[in-house]
Amino acid sequence: MSDSNQSRAARLAHLRREQLAKGDPVPLPLTMASIFHLPGDPAGFNQYGRFANPTWDAVEKLLGHLEQATAVAFPSGMAAISAVFFGLLKSGDRILLPSDGYYTTRVLADRFLKPLGITIDTRPTATFLEGGFSGYQLVFVETPANPSLDICDLPAVSAMAHAAGAVVVADNTTMTPYGQRPLDLGADVVVAADTKAPNGHSDALFGHVASRSPEIIGGVMDWRKLAGGIPGPFEAWLVHRGLETLEVRFDRMCSSAETLAERLAGHPAIEAIRFPGLNSDPSHTLARAQMERFGFMIGITLASEAAAEDFINRCALIQPATSFGGVHTSGERRARWGDAVHPGFVRLSIGCEPAEELWAAMKESLDQLG
Repeated sequence: MSDSNQSRAARLAHLRREQLAKGDPVPLPLTMASIFHLPGDPAGFNQYGRFANPTWDAVEKLLGHLEQATAVAFPSGMAAISAVFFGLLKSGDRILLPSDGYYTTRVLADRFLKPLGITIDTRPTATFLEGGFSGYQLVFVETPANPSLDICDLPAVSAMAHAAGAVVVADNTTMTPYGQRPLDLGADVVVAADTKAPNGHSDALFGHVASRSPEIIGGVMDWRKLAGGIPGPFEAWLVHRGLETLEVRFDRMCSSAETLAERLAGHPAIEAIRFPGLNSDPSHTLARAQMERFGFMIGITLASEAAAEDFINRCALIQPATSFGGVHTSGERRARWGDAVHPGFVRLSIGCEPAEELWAAMKESLDQLG
């Protein structure tokens, strides 16, 4: 981890101390309130539960510290993406999305943006620069893409898109601010599902938008306030607690993924593997240039749908589940959701289990495939 990330990690746990008075609780209190005591002029105070909440403020402070930007909290990652789309776009705009990123982003755009007169184009992440960005008002990237784990050159995309007059939005869910810093690489906006590694315990949905542009943040905050897409205070409290241990968990998960990817690549049951940390991965050189770590997600391809399902279900240390970033290792066959991948493709999210124990369980399951 870079010195700047280590500095952010060290200070994050002490941010709350800066505002504590003698006798205040050190852990963040949970504020469950829809109304606030508000006599007289309301300006400058908490007014109503749809406008603000002290627990949101606290988690946004941590997220903003990690992003080195203003962060706005939402009840899910898709709520954050929706806020960017509906807060910034207008009829007649044209946007570019990755064809191999998280499919719900494309479904949202196709179903709800197109009828409003917004044109949507898609392009593979690995060749995202091809064709340029002329005529686009918003360029949306997801790198590494989920689930393909392809990577695009974020500084180059940002420079070319800005030259064409487009806003660049980067979905950084798979990497977190400790693994990749899109705003430092030229993006105007970061969106992320904090449901994943930032919360880390698979017990809360959450998301955020971060930007260093006051105009962008203003549009996103107006959308949240007026449309009512607000996070619950209890979920915010859970994410705040999760963020305090993110650096430790992320380091363990990424280190284990690097170890396991090398071993998985050598197993005869694995027909193909994608992991940016492997020297053989087509994205490895670019990953080394723009990512702080290689992440905790590994894509493996087994011979068939049945082999993939058997591998997951037989492995005692893989949780069959459709998410990633938790303390437990999870796996799923992504073709079941309609992703354009091989029927035997498995997305592995490496958790916090001891790496040697996890490998032993994986190897035992793979060995049984014959």
